[in-house]
Amino acid sequence: MKDLEEEILEYLKERRWHKIRPSDIAKSISIEAAELLELFQWADFTIAETKKNKGKMELLKKELADVLIYCIQMAVLLGLDTKAIVRQKLAVVREKYPAALMRNMQNRKNPGTERTYLKIKEAYRQGRKKE
Repeated sequence: MKDLEEEILEYLKERRWHKIRPSDIAKSISIEAAELLELFQWADFTIAETKKNKGKMELLKKELADVLIYCIQMAVLLGLDTKAIVRQKLAVVREKYPAALMRNMQNRKNPGTERTYLKIKEAYRQGRKKE
Protein backbone atom coordinates (compact mmCIF):
# COMPACT_ATOMS: atom_id res chain seq x y z
CA MET A 1 0.00 0.00 0.00
CA LYS A 2 2.87 2.34 0.81
CA ASP A 3 4.18 2.18 -2.77
CA LEU A 4 0.75 3.19 -4.09
CA GLU A 5 0.51 6.02 -1.57
CA GLU A 6 3.97 7.25 -2.63
CA GLU A 7 3.03 7.06 -6.31
CA ILE A 8 -0.12 9.08 -5.70
CA LEU A 9 1.79 11.68 -3.69
CA GLU A 10 4.36 11.99 -6.48
CA TYR A 11 1.52 12.37 -9.01
CA LEU A 12 0.08 15.20 -6.91
CA LYS A 13 3.44 16.93 -6.44
CA GLU A 14 4.23 16.76 -10.18
CA ARG A 15 1.07 18.75 -10.84
CA ARG A 16 1.43 20.99 -7.77
CA TRP A 17 -1.82 19.57 -6.43
CA HIS A 18 -0.30 18.47 -3.12
CA LYS A 19 -1.71 21.52 -1.29
CA ILE A 20 -5.31 21.00 -2.37
CA ARG A 21 -7.93 21.52 0.33
CA PRO A 22 -9.37 18.38 1.94
CA SER A 23 -12.88 19.73 1.26
CA ASP A 24 -12.13 19.74 -2.48
CA ILE A 25 -10.97 16.13 -2.33
CA ALA A 26 -14.07 15.18 -0.33
CA LYS A 27 -16.25 16.80 -3.00
CA SER A 28 -14.39 14.92 -5.71
CA ILE A 29 -14.85 11.62 -3.86
CA SER A 30 -18.57 12.29 -3.66
CA ILE A 31 -18.82 13.27 -7.33
CA GLU A 32 -16.92 10.19 -8.48
CA ALA A 33 -18.97 7.97 -6.15
CA ALA A 34 -22.12 9.40 -7.75
CA GLU A 35 -20.72 8.54 -11.18
CA LEU A 36 -20.10 5.00 -9.95
CA LEU A 37 -23.64 4.82 -8.61
CA GLU A 38 -25.01 6.11 -11.89
CA LEU A 39 -23.79 2.92 -13.57
CA PHE A 40 -26.43 1.07 -11.58
CA GLN A 41 -29.24 3.58 -12.01
CA TRP A 42 -32.52 1.83 -12.86
CA ALA A 43 -30.83 -1.57 -12.57
CA ASP A 44 -30.48 -4.14 -9.83
CA PHE A 45 -27.68 -6.38 -11.06
CA THR A 46 -26.26 -9.22 -8.98
CA ILE A 47 -22.50 -9.62 -8.69
CA ALA A 48 -22.58 -12.40 -11.30
CA GLU A 49 -24.65 -10.30 -13.72
CA THR A 50 -22.34 -7.35 -13.27
CA LYS A 51 -19.23 -9.46 -13.92
CA LYS A 52 -20.75 -10.86 -17.13
CA ASN A 53 -21.39 -7.37 -18.52
CA LYS A 54 -17.96 -6.50 -19.95
CA GLY A 55 -18.92 -2.95 -20.92
CA LYS A 56 -20.32 -2.28 -17.46
CA MET A 57 -17.21 -3.76 -15.86
CA GLU A 58 -14.91 -1.46 -17.86
CA LEU A 59 -16.89 1.61 -16.82
CA LEU A 60 -17.07 0.36 -13.25
CA LYS A 61 -13.29 -0.12 -13.05
CA LYS A 62 -12.70 3.46 -14.22
CA GLU A 63 -15.15 5.02 -11.77
CA LEU A 64 -14.04 2.83 -8.87
CA ALA A 65 -10.41 3.77 -9.57
CA ASP A 66 -11.36 7.46 -9.47
CA VAL A 67 -12.99 7.01 -6.06
CA LEU A 68 -10.07 5.01 -4.69
CA ILE A 69 -7.46 7.47 -5.98
CA TYR A 70 -9.22 10.43 -4.40
CA CYS A 71 -9.61 8.55 -1.11
CA ILE A 72 -5.92 7.66 -1.05
CA GLN A 73 -5.03 11.26 -1.99
CA MET A 74 -6.89 12.52 1.05
CA ALA A 75 -5.22 10.00 3.34
CA VAL A 76 -1.76 10.77 1.99
CA LEU A 77 -2.13 14.55 2.14
CA LEU A 78 -3.45 14.37 5.72
CA GLY A 79 -0.62 12.06 6.75
CA LEU A 80 -2.86 9.09 7.45
CA ASP A 81 -1.73 5.49 7.07
CA THR A 82 -4.32 4.11 4.64
CA LYS A 83 -3.69 0.50 5.56
CA ALA A 84 -3.95 1.25 9.29
CA ILE A 85 -7.18 3.26 9.07
CA VAL A 86 -8.83 0.57 6.93
CA ARG A 87 -7.79 -2.12 9.40
CA GLN A 88 -9.02 -0.03 12.33
CA LYS A 89 -12.40 0.43 10.67
CA LEU A 90 -12.65 -3.27 9.82
CA ALA A 91 -12.07 -4.09 13.50
CA VAL A 92 -14.94 -1.77 14.49
CA VAL A 93 -17.25 -3.21 11.84
CA ARG A 94 -16.38 -6.79 12.80
CA GLU A 95 -17.43 -6.05 16.35
CA LYS A 96 -20.50 -4.08 15.31
CA TYR A 97 -21.75 -6.76 12.91
CA PRO A 98 -20.63 -10.18 14.23
CA ALA A 99 -20.14 -12.65 11.38
CA ALA A 100 -22.18 -15.45 12.97
CA LEU A 101 -25.12 -13.13 13.55
CA MET A 102 -24.99 -11.67 10.06
CA ARG A 103 -24.67 -15.12 8.41
CA ASN A 104 -27.77 -16.33 10.21
CA MET A 105 -30.03 -13.50 9.08
CA GLN A 106 -33.21 -14.88 7.57
CA ASN A 107 -34.19 -12.25 4.99
CA ARG A 108 -31.68 -12.77 2.20
CA LYS A 109 -33.65 -11.01 -0.56
CA ASN A 110 -32.54 -7.57 0.61
CA PRO A 111 -29.36 -7.85 2.70
CA GLY A 112 -29.04 -4.87 5.02
CA THR A 113 -32.77 -4.56 5.66
CA GLU A 114 -33.04 -7.26 8.29
CA ARG A 115 -34.54 -6.18 11.61
CA THR A 116 -31.47 -7.22 13.64
CA TYR A 117 -29.14 -5.35 11.31
CA LEU A 118 -31.27 -2.24 11.50
CA LYS A 119 -31.39 -2.43 15.31
CA ILE A 120 -27.60 -2.66 15.49
CA LYS A 121 -27.22 0.24 13.11
CA GLU A 122 -29.69 2.42 15.03
CA ALA A 123 -28.03 1.65 18.38
CA TYR A 124 -24.66 2.56 16.86
CA ARG A 125 -26.01 5.87 15.54
CA GLN A 126 -27.57 6.70 18.92
CA GLY A 127 -24.23 6.03 20.61
CA ARG A 128 -22.44 8.35 18.17
CA LYS A 129 -24.91 11.18 18.83
CA LYS A 130 -24.00 11.12 22.54
CA GLU A 131 -20.27 11.61 21.86
